Amino acid sequence: MKTRSLSIWLLLASLMFSGFLHAAVELNEDVPETYIVKKGDTLWGISGMYLREPWLWPELWDVNPQIDNPHLIYPGDELYLVWIDGQPRLRLRRGRDVKLTPNMRVSPLDLAIPTIPLDEIGAFLLRHRILAADEINNSAYIVAGDQGSLLSAPGDLIFGRGAFPDGERAYGIYRPGDTYSDPITGELLGYQAQDIGNAKLKSSNTDAITELEINRITEEVRIADRLLPLEERILDAAFQPRAPETPIEDGFMIAVDGGVTQIGTTDIVVLNKGLRDGLEVGHVLAVYQTGELAFDKVAQGNVRLPDVRAGLAMVFESFDKASYALVLKSNRPLKVLDKVKNP
Repeated sequence: MKTRSLSIWLLLASLMFSGFLHAAVELNEDVPETYIVKKGDTLWGISGMYLREPWLWPELWDVNPQIDNPHLIYPGDELYLVWIDGQPRLRLRRGRDVKLTPNMRVSPLDLAIPTIPLDEIGAFLLRHRILAADEINNSAYIVAGDQGSLLSAPGDLIFGRGAFPDGERAYGIYRPGDTYSDPITGELLGYQAQDIGNAKLKSSNTDAITELEINRITEEVRIADRLLPLEERILDAAFQPRAPETPIEDGFMIAVDGGVTQIGTTDIVVLNKGLRDGLEVGHVLAVYQTGELAFDKVAQGNVRLPDVRAGLAMVFESFDKASYALVLKSNRPLKVLDKVKNP
């Protein structure tokens, strides 16, 4: 099998998935001519088997006219590599019987293989939020507990004061946690919303006091803990990793979930960039570590070496000034304040 290393630079064209400039595609050495999808495979993992830069996966996958949604692949499907006008493409043969109609494909969607494993981030999203200062200051809060006690358990009553939006009956109990600030400008980006539990509305406002019943706690509820409507946060089972459309300047990993000192693959990090900077769900960023300071014996002085690329991270939740990202790949131990840039 011939060496399959190819660099392709294309002119402006309309991509099937991403809609921006084609980037250079470089295949790994000795990639398989055919591959049978197995249970547990992911689109991202398969792309990484073929591509040195798996975030360029839209460049490689080709539409099979028998499949109405090319994002969904299933165990038993056969992938095969073809070359079209000198460019590599992956095509697919359906590995089992699938009933087709003009408008839909009948198949068990729970077998669909997403681009990124959702179990890595699903539980995290249910319990984590980044709140702006005004969101905290303007939110409802706890003023007292039943019989004066706040050592609460499911079924206990609490009393809240403040704004309770009409129609909202389920609330999360949060406590402002870590403060997130920009390491360059010092700007306050938001606060970690520490998950304390959930409560459901029991009565309408009476003299500005609202009664709620606790149905879940993670630790003792306190006076002044905040009450925020629970958000319906639906995960997209077809994440499409792609490069940001705009340059990301002065981006950093400013915190990591769990407070660990070293960051690795599948860890979740906080970035100091968000929606206002053009970061959206699915955007992939390269992680760089600051180059070391070396002594130049000839010039007899210190010199800073170039930054070293050390991994990849994908944004899966973006707020106005900050984002959550999943580390997809790390070549070395990463740490807080490592840089993130366009890949």
